[in-house]
Amino acid sequence: MIACALPSFAQAAAPEGAAVEPAAATADAAASTLTDYKLGVADKVRIIVFNEETLSGEFIVGDGGTLSLPLIGEVKAIGRSPREITRDIEAKLADGYLREPRVSLDVLSYRPFYILGEVSKPGEYSYSNGLTIFNAVARAEGFTYRANKRKIYIKRFGEVVEKEIKLTPDLQVFPGDTVRIGERFF
Repeated sequence: MIACALPSFAQAAAPEGAAVEPAAATADAAASTLTDYKLGVADKVRIIVFNEETLSGEFIVGDGGTLSLPLIGEVKAIGRSPREITRDIEAKLADGYLREPRVSLDVLSYRPFYILGEVSKPGEYSYSNGLTIFNAVARAEGFTYRANKRKIYIKRFGEVVEKEIKLTPDLQVFPGDTVRIGERFF
């Protein structure tokens, strides 16, 4: 059983000078790919090994990208989905420790997102499930008077290139994203 995971998909970049396409069906895509979320450093998870209280608990993905669990030790977590980690834990527990272990993993808190540029208070903010670009801007206390309210720039977690995206109300922000609000030109 897996609960509470998020997608990790990116928008396509538009060629320079070309019109920017809206984020197509972002909300539908987010709902249909909930198990695609990949864990990263500082994500906090709850792992429950059914009928084994001493093996269950809350764990944080460490700087080395692993979860340190009782009995089985280190389990690689960074860049892996909750479902992949759950299968790995079940396999390790079944290898000489438990007969038919059942494990669930819930993400309790996600890595932060960052918002920069033409907002009143740029910085690092905690992520909450279903965060849209307008919610993110509101957390940063709104746009400045110089803000370009037609397009933004996003660098998704794990990517190296920032992409220009048309600003739409349903545009999703994900854990680890860096959002930059550009300046408008008169």
